Amino acid sequence: MNINDLFNNLSIAEMTGAIIFATSSLTVIIYYAAVFTKLLRLSAEDSRQPATEPVSVIITARNEDYNLQKNLPLVLEQNYPNFEVIVVNHASNDDSAMILVEMKNKYSHLQVITIEQDLNFFSGKKFPLSIGIKSAKHDLLLLTDADCTPDSENWIQSMASSYNPETEVVLGYGPYKKEKGLLNTIIRYDTMMIALQYFSFALAGRPYMGVGRNLSYRKELFMRNKGFISHLNISSGDDDLFIRQVSNKKNTRIAVSPDSFVYSNPKRTFTNWIKQKKRHFSTSGKYSFLLKMFLGLFSLAQVIFYLSLIVLLSTQTLIIPVAALAVITLFVRVLIQKKVAQKLGESQLLLFSLIGDIFYVLILPIITIRGLTGKTQSWK
Repeated sequence: MNINDLFNNLSIAEMTGAIIFATSSLTVIIYYAAVFTKLLRLSAEDSRQPATEPVSVIITARNEDYNLQKNLPLVLEQNYPNFEVIVVNHASNDDSAMILVEMKNKYSHLQVITIEQDLNFFSGKKFPLSIGIKSAKHDLLLLTDADCTPDSENWIQSMASSYNPETEVVLGYGPYKKEKGLLNTIIRYDTMMIALQYFSFALAGRPYMGVGRNLSYRKELFMRNKGFISHLNISSGDDDLFIRQVSNKKNTRIAVSPDSFVYSNPKRTFTNWIKQKKRHFSTSGKYSFLLKMFLGLFSLAQVIFYLSLIVLLSTQTLIIPVAALAVITLFVRVLIQKKVAQKLGESQLLLFSLIGDIFYVLILPIITIRGLTGKTQSWK
């Protein structure tokens, strides 16, 4: 039977399914081959000149006594010539104040700002973060969270050296620590995929977000754009809506050197992770139509690829051509994900990429819908 006879014997439904599958497959391939390979082509960062510009590291904390005691010394003891660390203690009722007093006595470059009451001028952590930024002595700001652990004593150096005379924003990577269990693998895979997208879009001249766990920009840029005033009513957005507002292809760079990584503790239950994802998705309604289209098209293509593949194989429709195109699509995806995982220090995720991606892709729309329709929570 030749190809014409093969297609002529298909029903309209089977032909429609085959076209949908082929379109989704090609879309996924194009995204990976044309967009996401930009991250792989990024030149080595070790050629960047060492930075000496003074830096203000800003950490907002609320009831983070354990994390402050564990992680703050790693920030304060960074190998960098001139920096201050500002901790904004936001209405904590644990031992944070006592711990910060002890550390202030030991480290002269630590500045502590205490907010006694939750004034709720801003939703989420935007108010304490704004206080910290306005109190910064230096123009170059580096933001992280109390539960974050720099992977190197050269974290500040690595992020600061990403700046050139035109740079106003540097997007860093904030992976989660590896632990046992399926949930931890999903969270780390999700984090890698999100980074793959926002890094690649930034390299393509379309920066749209960073992560507050590891983000740098200039104080002058923040003040010039009136901070978070355009989205005060949204609890999240300090690391995506603000970046989308102020960043462009000329003033934004990324940092993916291992020294620039900052690790965080992952959620340990699906319920808490879904709540976290809901907060993140709550800002997507403010994205531009074009950005929604580009991001949504990729996510939709992945879902349709798997669903249409399952349907076509179960109905034995064009088994050989469908299987061949599926193998090509999966090969392109896995090959690029493997190289990205190596670049981002996530090589352990390769096995999940091979067998767990379908699970991740199919549950993510459910979380997205819940995030867009459900009630979000403020930062606590």
